[in-house]
Amino acid sequence: MLEHCKTAQERWGGVHSLIDRWLEQRYDMLVTLVDLREVCESDLDAVTKARIDAFSEALMDYISAGHFEIYPQLREEARAFDDREALALADDLLERVESSTQLVLDFDNDYATPARCQHHTARLPAWLERLGSGLVERFGLEDQLISRVHAVHAPAADKTGPRQAHPVSS
Repeated sequence: MLEHCKTAQERWGGVHSLIDRWLEQRYDMLVTLVDLREVCESDLDAVTKARIDAFSEALMDYISAGHFEIYPQLREEARAFDDREALALADDLLERVESSTQLVLDFDNDYATPARCQHHTARLPAWLERLGSGLVERFGLEDQLISRVHAVHAPAADKTGPRQAHPVSS
């Protein structure tokens, strides 16, 4: 999962500073997810509310940035280029992103308070697995959106294609 994230960052990084920051935020959130998964695997009782909160905050920040900054900017870019096909694709992709958004909101709700966190601790590994799967799908949709709406309108010098990814261990 981290490797996929790094590949997307290298593919789209440098195209626009807002997207760069967002992809960096994606990567940082995934590092937090991987760390939390590792703690769950080694000693579930050692997982603290603070650690869950750190992950949940990073996850919510990433999701919010997509919904309130990145997606509107990409739609505006498509409108600016009068790219109706890209707008239609954006509508379709963003509708499909909603299922993972709901998954994130449900996770955040389940672990919102110390009592809820304690009540749902046993479910945490399964939750993280579901989130991981949902996020992989979401990243693919977001990358399609970036590719179709933003990269297609980039100046010719920026259209050199994907760069080679540097492996990132997960």
